[in-house]
Amino acid sequence: MNSPESSSQALTAEASLAFTGLDLLSSAVILLDERNLIRHLNPAAENLLAVSQRTWLGRSLFQLLGSSPVLASAVDSAIKNNWSYTGHNIQVTRGEQTVLHLDCTVSPLETSDARLLLEFRPIDQQLKVAREEREAVQQQANRELIRNLAHEIKNPLGGIRGSAQLLERELNNPALREYTQVIISESDRLQDLMQRLLSSHRTMQPGQVNIHEILERVLRLIHAEFAGVRVHRDYDTSLPELTGDREQLIQAILNITRNAAQAMNGKGEIVFKTRALRQVTLVKKRYPLALELQVIDNGPGIPEDIRDKIFYPLVSGREGGSGLGLTLTQSFIHQHHGSIDVESRPGRTCFHIRLPLSNEQGKTQ
Repeated sequence: MNSPESSSQALTAEASLAFTGLDLLSSAVILLDERNLIRHLNPAAENLLAVSQRTWLGRSLFQLLGSSPVLASAVDSAIKNNWSYTGHNIQVTRGEQTVLHLDCTVSPLETSDARLLLEFRPIDQQLKVAREEREAVQQQANRELIRNLAHEIKNPLGGIRGSAQLLERELNNPALREYTQVIISESDRLQDLMQRLLSSHRTMQPGQVNIHEILERVLRLIHAEFAGVRVHRDYDTSLPELTGDREQLIQAILNITRNAAQAMNGKGEIVFKTRALRQVTLVKKRYPLALELQVIDNGPGIPEDIRDKIFYPLVSGREGGSGLGLTLTQSFIHQHHGSIDVESRPGRTCFHIRLPLSNEQGKTQ
């Protein structure tokens, strides 16, 4: 007699062979039998619902999604009347607390393996794609503005500094030389700022890098600067290497982490969390495999009035901040064909960074 575990594994293998084509779809697909038991979840559905097919195969759809009267009615009608149904903004639960807003299409099937096909499209995902498109345009405009501004400022600064040095040689009064030193030091500070602005435009030097080695480097730098900050690791050690510029990625993650440490006044907790994502769309391109990095802190959160503008240049939530760190971070992530976004409330701020892991060229959606 086969054990329940071996039967589940056999069912998983059988379903995987029968429904392989569904795994290539970007939308989340669930197949049900006539008893509303799950026959297949494609990778997009696993990502959307944060579950694995191995765990949920053969279990009820409504155990997974909770009691949604609208969805239950659609499933029942599709089976009884053999027709398709499309619903908008259907609410389902993921886990104990997370509520998802989805568009759903229920279609009857005439196969021996499944009776219904449910296709889910998250409304949040549609908004996210539109936001990414706007951010890409805004980022390009920001980069051009910054590059032109930095070039225009660098040349006069050199002249100001040189003139101050010449003037200092002609002054016999040491008290007056103090003023020329202020001019020279402030010119150097602005020159350094301009160099940082232009650094986001340097040519990438890609190579094979390990995200966890990069995170360990950032961790050491943060510990050296903020001894009171505790950094916790939540790594998926099975992640493969990715193609990227090591220095750019270190700087991007360090900017986020340093901002968090400063916001917490050097005391608090930061979590580095890595996970693999399958069949992910990043800036309108589809990748079979991607990395998600979350940098989470328990600080005061990003002020609400600047939350939507946090990646814009010269926008800072900290007094005395330059407002360039996150702008450069976004630029570096975009150069790696990735995406970055943030969710924040008092007590929890989480930056999500997603980077393609597959060597295959992303397919345009």
